Amino acid sequence: MDWLHDLVFGASSGPGIAHSIFLLAIIIAIGIQLGKIKICGISLGSTFILFVGIICGQCGLSMDPTIVNFLRDFGLILFVYAIGMQVGPGFFSSFKKGGITLNMLAISIVALGAITALALHYITGVDINTMVGIMSGAVTNTPGLGAAQQALKDMGHAASSDTMAMGYAVAYPLGVIGIILSMIIIRYVFKVNLDKENENIANEAQDMVHSATPLSLEVLNPAIFGKKISQLTDLLGDRHFVVSRYYSNATNEFGIAEPNTTLNENDKIFVIVDSPDIETVTSFIGKTIPMERNQWVRSNTKFINRRILVTKPEINGKKLGELQLRKLYGINITRVNRAGLDLVASPGLILQIGDRVNVVGTESTIAAVEKVLGNSMRRLNQPNLVTIFIGIVLGVILGSLPIAIPGLSQPFKLGLAGGPLIIAIVISRFGYKWKLITYTTQSANFLLSELGISIFLACVGINAGHGFLDTIVNQGGLAWIGYGFIITFLPLIIIGFIARKVFKINYFTIIGMISGSMTDPPALAYANSTTGTDAPAIGYATVYPLTMFFRVLIAELIILIFV
Repeated sequence: MDWLHDLVFGASSGPGIAHSIFLLAIIIAIGIQLGKIKICGISLGSTFILFVGIICGQCGLSMDPTIVNFLRDFGLILFVYAIGMQVGPGFFSSFKKGGITLNMLAISIVALGAITALALHYITGVDINTMVGIMSGAVTNTPGLGAAQQALKDMGHAASSDTMAMGYAVAYPLGVIGIILSMIIIRYVFKVNLDKENENIANEAQDMVHSATPLSLEVLNPAIFGKKISQLTDLLGDRHFVVSRYYSNATNEFGIAEPNTTLNENDKIFVIVDSPDIETVTSFIGKTIPMERNQWVRSNTKFINRRILVTKPEINGKKLGELQLRKLYGINITRVNRAGLDLVASPGLILQIGDRVNVVGTESTIAAVEKVLGNSMRRLNQPNLVTIFIGIVLGVILGSLPIAIPGLSQPFKLGLAGGPLIIAIVISRFGYKWKLITYTTQSANFLLSELGISIFLACVGINAGHGFLDTIVNQGGLAWIGYGFIITFLPLIIIGFIARKVFKINYFTIIGMISGSMTDPPALAYANSTTGTDAPAIGYATVYPLTMFFRVLIAELIILIFV
């Protein structure tokens, strides 16, 4: 039975590959299962893997140093790259409208947290490596921990990264509680009425929504009598709309709207229009009429409506107008659904893999368009591994690029956390311009993210576990918990009060922004449970990308400047 002992506890000559993989898998499996346990409705999720790893390390179990270092860094790369692919498409649009204010508030939380950590470092005398770990745990940001550890490694202080991981581990649990506590205090200090906040957020959403809206209109403007549908675009300038179907008052017939279809008095048209342009388009053409969408399709008509998936790689990045589908096949494209949002099918709209194109035409013409666009769910489900690994290669190159900054003893590097994160954001947003297929199913991206973070946390835990209890009991570890709570709570309360008092931001948006500024999914889950709207999730998504970048950046900068 020596083989079994060597597999579980490692051989006398040192931990081998089989033992290292076995231990890694055990830590991850137990950690994920324990992470499902909820206390007061809150769970730590995959972070429990870190604590299981620490327990194993404290019990004397270890992994091969070469293997654990490789897996830790590779797991971190997979995790941050998956995050970048997830947030990238909405990263740049998050700065529009109120997003600028929310992002500035979130960055202020990041900055105040760093200032608080530095102040505690000088007041308490806790070394800066440990304090950065406490800060990363207090703000529940694992990539920041990874970036700081990578910076230490590049500076030749790899051994100090273990105390950093210990600081992270002791501060994390109370960090989650501190986030939720700040939400509760803001609610009661400002006497927030949840029903009124729900009503306000609904009114704001109605005013701000920019999506494709169907309208039935009657042609009453003499200026367009006898005009072709193609001429409406010129007459209405830069308004976004598509005429899908028409009803001829003279012949009493329904038909697909084509560019050369002539409009006459009292004709009726079915239009898909961008919501901000509804009033202009309606007043120019005539008036709205009470016709539902199903009334435009009569039982004896030969045209049908179908959504077609864009799955052919050669279509990725092409403008809709370049395909000339209406001219070649006599069909009409009214809307393009992307990530759950309906967009007006204007000629300048750039198609991407995964888009769902709404096509109106006959059975035969729609079949022809399917061949052009692909419409293959099987192809869509296939992972685009080439793009992923090209992105990782470019991310590692960018992360390894030394950047000389005056005043720093060492060149600044984005590292294995920052480099892949930036490249993933850029590729997911602009990859189509380089003919890269960036579409990844939500489940595949989630798997990549969870696999990466699980491997990373297990490796960090097993390294930090040796001497963990001694650190907590005899080296001031209990005080670290208090320091972490201060780093969590103080910035959130200050900025939360400013957001409500000065900027008059809706409470649900504030708690979503707070969760996003701490990049904390458990806090978002609590925020979502307080309301029936998606306002917290929108606030979270608005600030998450930029906050994640700054969390990674600031942790590394503190190490480079103060170590």
